[in-house]
Amino acid sequence: MARQVPIEAVFEALGRIKYPSYDADISTLGFLEEVKPLPDGAFAVTLRQATASDELMRKVAESVHHALAHDLRVPRVDLRVRRIEAELGEKTGRVRLEGTRHIVAVASGKGGVGKSTVAANLACALAQLGLSVGLLDADVYGPSMPTMFAASDEHPKSAGGQNFYPIEKYGVKLISIGFFLGERAPIIWRGPMVMGAVRQFLKDTLWGSQDFLIVDLPPGTGDAQLTLAQQVSIDGAVIVTTPQDVAVLDAMRAVKMFRQVHCPLLGVVENMSYFECPDCGERDDLFGVGGGERIASGENIPVLARIPIYPDLRGAGDAGMPLVVASPKHPASREFIELARRVVAAMPSESDALARANERR
Repeated sequence: MARQVPIEAVFEALGRIKYPSYDADISTLGFLEEVKPLPDGAFAVTLRQATASDELMRKVAESVHHALAHDLRVPRVDLRVRRIEAELGEKTGRVRLEGTRHIVAVASGKGGVGKSTVAANLACALAQLGLSVGLLDADVYGPSMPTMFAASDEHPKSAGGQNFYPIEKYGVKLISIGFFLGERAPIIWRGPMVMGAVRQFLKDTLWGSQDFLIVDLPPGTGDAQLTLAQQVSIDGAVIVTTPQDVAVLDAMRAVKMFRQVHCPLLGVVENMSYFECPDCGERDDLFGVGGGERIASGENIPVLARIPIYPDLRGAGDAGMPLVVASPKHPASREFIELARRVVAAMPSESDALARANERR
C-alpha cells in the first residue's frame, strides 16, 4: 500500500504556490476549493477558476501537480478545475453586489488609528445626505460596530435558508460577526474561516437596494481584504492613518495592496491630525505632522479629510451613537459630512447621486 502523505504537508505545499502576477498564494486568493485524500496515497484537488484566462489556470494547475507529484511524491493527483465566472470576476471582481450601487472599503495598515470610527461616521454621514447605506463590519477579530451603534444585544433575523436581515440603526443597515458570536467572544479562526465569513456577509445578507455599502476592514493586508477584492467590484478604498511615521509606513502597505488587486484608491483620511486646547486654542501635533500628505503625494491620491483629536468623537462611539448622529453640528461631524460628499463625488457616473437622494427626502 502506498504511503499516504499527511494532508498538512499537502496544504503547506499548496500554500507556497503564488497565483501568477500576485504576491498572494492560491489558497489565500480563494482558488483552492478542496483537497481530499484518496486510496493508495492519491489526492483529489479542486481549483476554482475565477478568471477568464485558461492559460493562467493551466499554469496554476501545472504548479499544483508539480508541488504534489514531484516535490511530495504523491503517486497520483486527480486535478479538477471548476469554472465559476458567474460567481467571481477576474482580479477585483467586476461583479456587482446585487442591489448595491457602490462599495467603498475603509482600510488601514495598522490598528489603533480610528479606522472603525471613520467607517461608522462616514456611513452615518452618507445617510444624513439622504443616501441609503449599508455598513459591513469585516473586522472579524475585533468587531466594533455593535458597540458604536448601541446594538450589542441585537441579533439579525433569519430570512430562511442561509439568508438574514441586517440590523438597522440611525438610518444605516449593519452586519457584524459581533451580532452572531458576541463582541467579547474570542474569534480563533484560520484564514479560510475568515474568508468564508466575509463571503457570507456579502452574499447572504439581504441588503436590499442601497446606494452605498461601506466595508470596515481589519487592519493589515490579509484574508478579509483579499476576499473582498476577489468577491465583488470595489468602487474605491479610503485609507485611514495617523500622522506618525509608523502608521504611515503601514498605511503605504495597504495602499500598495489595493493597487495590486486593481482597486481604485479614493484618498487618505488623516485621523488624530492634531489636538487643539479648548481653553487656550493652542495646537499640539501629538502624533507628528504631515503623514497624510506624505502618502497622498507619494501615491498621487488626495487627502480627503483631516480629523483632529476630539474627546467627543471617542465618547460618542463608546456611547453607541456616532458623533455625526449625536452632534451633527460638531466640527468633526462637519468634516465627516464633507468626507461623505467627496466620496460620492468620486464615484463613477454619480454626479447626480445627491440630487437623487434629495428627491427621496
